Amino acid sequence: MSPDYSRYQYLDIQRRQGIATLTLNQPDNRNAVHPEMHAELEQVWRDLGNDREVNVIVFTGAGKTFSAGGDIKRMAARFGTEEGWDYSLHIPKATHRLFEGMLEVQQPIIAAVNGDAVGLGATLALFADVAIIADKAKFGDSHVKVGLVAGDGGAVVWPLLVGPARAKEFLMRGRLVDGTEAQALGLVNHVVPTAEVMDAAMKMAEELNALPPLAVRWTKLSVNKWIKHQLNLILDASIAYEMLSINSRDHHEAAKAFIEKRPPVYKGR
Repeated sequence: MSPDYSRYQYLDIQRRQGIATLTLNQPDNRNAVHPEMHAELEQVWRDLGNDREVNVIVFTGAGKTFSAGGDIKRMAARFGTEEGWDYSLHIPKATHRLFEGMLEVQQPIIAAVNGDAVGLGATLALFADVAIIADKAKFGDSHVKVGLVAGDGGAVVWPLLVGPARAKEFLMRGRLVDGTEAQALGLVNHVVPTAEVMDAAMKMAEELNALPPLAVRWTKLSVNKWIKHQLNLILDASIAYEMLSINSRDHHEAAKAFIEKRPPVYKGR
């Protein structure tokens, strides 16, 4: 029996001839990942992995944005509240479930980065098996710009792709690049014009769908053993540092300043 995808509120899953299209489906909020969407992302990889009708997964965002990352308005609202404390206790295990799910789902994941992918949005794309990005998309991990440690996967995957020195520079500066530079740096596999992203992703998905599925799946899982080792080595510490920073006054100031469209004033506490 196929999983019931209709229960997902913030994700849209469509299947056609062996290819599933998984879409972050909150375009009015630039597909920002709030806790409810995060919970669905933790579960959906298990459902797709158990779906015998799916050989390849294309992962994209609704509208003009892949994902703006975390929901900054929600961040500001929960600072210093019981919800904020509960969130900081819950999210480390939830983050591990999310990325372990992406690494363990046997079907290959093609990220069709149709627009900006920032913070957690960029990390989701980087944990896919192949990433195809729009040339004009803004891409990068901007956690530090809102007073947060780049702990929810960025500290794991960026050094693997661009090396520790370059990764530290990008993560510490919160620097964004366009899709063309992201491809040149080796962060993503392919860059195409925005209008061609989904076509390119579907063409690759069709190619993978025509290959022997066990050979494709087990090749993916073999390489991902290395990435899982890094995940297990780094994530517990990096996400713990992020949860410390999420309770800092500098984070609250950064979130408020973003909402109020003014320069933040940081005090290192």
